[in-house]
Amino acid sequence: MSDQGTGQHPAAIRVLLADDEHLIRGALAALLALEDDLSIVAEAASGPEALAMARAHRPDVAVLDLQMPGADGVRVAVALRDSLPTCRTMIVTSHGRPGHLKRALAAGVRGFVPKTASAEQLAEIIRTVHRGSRYVDPELAADAISAGDSPLSAREAELLELAADGAPIAEIAEQASLTQGTVRNYLSAAAAKLGAENRHAAARMARERGWI
Repeated sequence: MSDQGTGQHPAAIRVLLADDEHLIRGALAALLALEDDLSIVAEAASGPEALAMARAHRPDVAVLDLQMPGADGVRVAVALRDSLPTCRTMIVTSHGRPGHLKRALAAGVRGFVPKTASAEQLAEIIRTVHRGSRYVDPELAADAISAGDSPLSAREAELLELAADGAPIAEIAEQASLTQGTVRNYLSAAAAKLGAENRHAAARMARERGWI
């Protein structure tokens, strides 16, 4: 989607919207475009498309859905931090689990907002993020504090994520460039930390808490 009309605010904030739900994205784009100081320069329906659009259009702020095909919003934010450091990122989600917030903040995300926010609220948060400030929904922040930190190491979390969709040990080992025995050891340790009976239950528990 190209720049909106010619009667635009000269210093409009250039915004990328990424959400795999077309109706939500379209409605949001239409509402935000009514703001004089915001310009929706691109839209995307997946993680890879969001990255491609960001590199092509160089937005000031990328508004990223957390759950997207190809790569989630946090992974897109990490990639943008490295390849387009002038672009500030924010996550909009209907799955505001504590671990997601911590992953997002660690990735340099400046805003973390529930999808229940109104378009007016979202516009104001985009301005806040663009100024270099941070906005985290207070309820999500309180949940993150009360939930505590993940007991999993980075490698355990990585392998549990690979196991979450039921992949066999051999496939996980190949993807992670590890031996099958090493993968089993990591997954057993992760399951023990979470008090889960097997790797599938451990992956489910970790996903529910936003740790993977």
